[in-house]
Amino acid sequence: MTSFSEENYLKAIFHLEKTSTGGVSTNALAEKLETKASSVSEMVKKLSKKELVAYRKYQGVSLSDKGREAAVEIIRKHRLWEYFLVEKLNFSWTEVHDVAEQLEHIQSEKLVLELDKFLGFPRKDPHGDPIPDTQGNFQSLEKVLLAEVEPGQQGLCVGVRDSSREFLEYLDKNKIALGKTIEIIEREEFDQSLLIRLENEELHISKSIANNLFIKII
Repeated sequence: MTSFSEENYLKAIFHLEKTSTGGVSTNALAEKLETKASSVSEMVKKLSKKELVAYRKYQGVSLSDKGREAAVEIIRKHRLWEYFLVEKLNFSWTEVHDVAEQLEHIQSEKLVLELDKFLGFPRKDPHGDPIPDTQGNFQSLEKVLLAEVEPGQQGLCVGVRDSSREFLEYLDKNKIALGKTIEIIEREEFDQSLLIRLENEELHISKSIANNLFIKII
């Protein structure tokens, strides 16, 4: 059994490993979890004793096979609950993260299996992120960042890199949503901002916005 705090650490390490060339530093973990480096060090020791992570001084921390399996299960529960909240309880995609953060710690394996079945075995959460299956496999999604797309190309919005409430509210305000067709009209050389066409309306978006939207070229 793992505590809520331990599960949060495992999930954070999993996400940080995807962008790290080596082990995850304690400073990166502290920033991700908004806590002190000393607290991170203590937790890493606990996780090491449970054989959930491996830690080497100056090389950082990495998940063991056991730790990765636990982290993927937490992510699976989180994304299933997000899907449930949006599709069945009419939550908006800006509201679900914090609620799912609480629900992801429920330990009942049967509940998660029945939830998955009840929802029709969804493969993506409301933000476009893949939901791992019972074996921990993530479906490969064909997507590129909008910032990398050339003018004249178009694609379907299939996901977001930033799932913060502020970013999602910005997207809602500008009617940018999953499944919407986005065409790149022009890129401004000065700041790499984009002029896009969205549902027959033109919109200027910053490089920062474009770097946080995934599309599938069509």
